[in-house]
Amino acid sequence: MIPVEMIQLLSAAILALIGAALLGFLGRRSVNGLRNGVVVGALAGAIGSQLFMLPLNYCMFEAERGQTDMLAGIGLIVLGALALIWGGAFLLRFLDRDTDWRTLIMGASTPGLFRGQWGIMPWLLLAPSLVILTLFLYYPAIDNLRLSTLLARLGTDRTAFVCLDNFTKLFDPRQNYGQTMYATFFIAFFVVFIGLALGLFIAYMAYQPVKGANIYRTLLIWPYAISPVAAGIIFNIIFNESSGIMNQIIRAGGGTPVEWLQNSSIAPWTIIAASVWKSLGFNILFYIAGLQNVPDDLQEAAAIDGANTVQRFFQIILPLLGPITFFLVITNVTYAFFDTYGTIDFLTRGGPAGATSTMIYRVINDGISKRDLGLAAAQSLVLFVIVIGITIVQFRTSGRRVTYGA
Repeated sequence: MIPVEMIQLLSAAILALIGAALLGFLGRRSVNGLRNGVVVGALAGAIGSQLFMLPLNYCMFEAERGQTDMLAGIGLIVLGALALIWGGAFLLRFLDRDTDWRTLIMGASTPGLFRGQWGIMPWLLLAPSLVILTLFLYYPAIDNLRLSTLLARLGTDRTAFVCLDNFTKLFDPRQNYGQTMYATFFIAFFVVFIGLALGLFIAYMAYQPVKGANIYRTLLIWPYAISPVAAGIIFNIIFNESSGIMNQIIRAGGGTPVEWLQNSSIAPWTIIAASVWKSLGFNILFYIAGLQNVPDDLQEAAAIDGANTVQRFFQIILPLLGPITFFLVITNVTYAFFDTYGTIDFLTRGGPAGATSTMIYRVINDGISKRDLGLAAAQSLVLFVIVIGITIVQFRTSGRRVTYGA
């Protein structure tokens, strides 16, 4: 077993060399850029390798730890180094500018910045927002990181440090976390896809000149104002196996009642239907606003050139709605991952057999019902990382193809 001190030195040295090579390569066009890149890269690699490991005291490399813990430790070392090296790449942009980078920090005679020693006035103006963010966002986030490394039970003050056991426990087949992730992505994908497609279709129909259009559009939007729990109540009235409206209609027609909430193949679609209906008003609202900004002269010119309604929709209207669609994809993904808990809890409680147990449902259920705060904190971090990753991918792919302006 390699001593922890040796692992610490080797990881810092290796990642310092990698950071120096990467940022030195980025700044190779000038002598100062090469020097700055090597220095910043070496510091970022060395410090980043210890970013996560020092608070955890290299617990993953203890003698009693298994291979999964060691791999997780190596991953955290590399992740911390890459994070700071990535930040160092942005720092190089300031160091390579013609303007002295010190003036950007000091705020001295730079256009658009407050003048004065150390720029005190901006910090005073930002202080109320920074205090609120620190108390209600940054501190809880950091405390959640700490909690994810502890064996903590709701209702007791006693805790025990368990390293990354709360995370590695998720790989245990008995946890069925793979099924939870599948259910989350399955429900989220169809909530976003069906919600946007249906919302755009209804918005396009509602945008046509009809009598009482304002009243009609208002009635289409109102479901967004109700809570997810209220949506669950409404759909329970519709899809309840024994007394639901749908099964009453099926019985009246001589058919066999459907187990809308008890069949593992059908229950996710019931959740999807309720979630799509809940978010539909939000999508319709923004699409109607977007349709009002589509220039009529472009559609008239296309009609003169012989384009039919379908061609005008896909060739003119849909591309011009790109910014609205991109925004709605981001918000609907966030809604599908985080705001469906109330609907799921009221309709299926994660069943049957975990078919509708999403990641956010598991976080709240394990933390509150099962009182395992440490495991719930670990799952919340996994969910956070996944959503952030999806959002970055969306900005890197779809965001580049969105055209703003005419």
